Amino acid sequence: MVSTASASFGSLWDEVSGTQPDPDVWVAVATLVAAAAVILPHALWRLSRNAITIAHEGGHGLVALLTGRTLTGIRLHSDTSGLTVSRGKPTGIGMILTAAAGYTAPPLLGLGGAALLGAGRITLLLWLATVLLIAMLVMIRNAYGAVSVLVTGCTFVLVSWLTGPQVQAAFAYAVVWFLLLGGVRPAFELQAKRSRGGAGDSDADQLSRLTHVPAGLWLFLFHAVSLCSLLGGGRWLLGL
Repeated sequence: MVSTASASFGSLWDEVSGTQPDPDVWVAVATLVAAAAVILPHALWRLSRNAITIAHEGGHGLVALLTGRTLTGIRLHSDTSGLTVSRGKPTGIGMILTAAAGYTAPPLLGLGGAALLGAGRITLLLWLATVLLIAMLVMIRNAYGAVSVLVTGCTFVLVSWLTGPQVQAAFAYAVVWFLLLGGVRPAFELQAKRSRGGAGDSDADQLSRLTHVPAGLWLFLFHAVSLCSLLGGGRWLLGL
């Protein structure tokens, strides 16, 4: 029994950590178009933005833990807003990094995913995403957020277990393109809201109060991270 379990675990680990062949270029292009199709139209973006919010709030939560803060809970709302609450010093580098992690998390996750796909680690990407979603689910504190994360996590599990390499590759590429493209739009939306006098308590404004650096410069950082991630990740995905 022990040897059988060890062999099964070893086989599973080899599958997860091994490399898979790159899909054809048309798959990368088709998934790029598919991701853009659910991001650019406003009606579809109102729905698909929920996935970006999961990454956004997950970024806050992960960095809070990494910087020694105590993560008390994450809430996701149907209007695609979210709230991550952590305890610790109200100022200092830990709080600054935690506040800066939201808008930068989706594009940076996309960039990391593109690096894994560029190295042929399709299965590893799917499993890492599943693990992160499971960890985030533990910290969700409202029903809508729990359902959103659970549905997203189940989708990754089903694709990982029940589909073949070609479907897994297409799904992984679509997810990474979505993070890269979807990570660009929120910063522009925030900039537009601030130009109309809204979003006075946004991440950029909180960072401005924490660092005494103008919120506009933090917005520039969000733009720079998202656009550079899109350019770099896109080159990996397209094999350029």
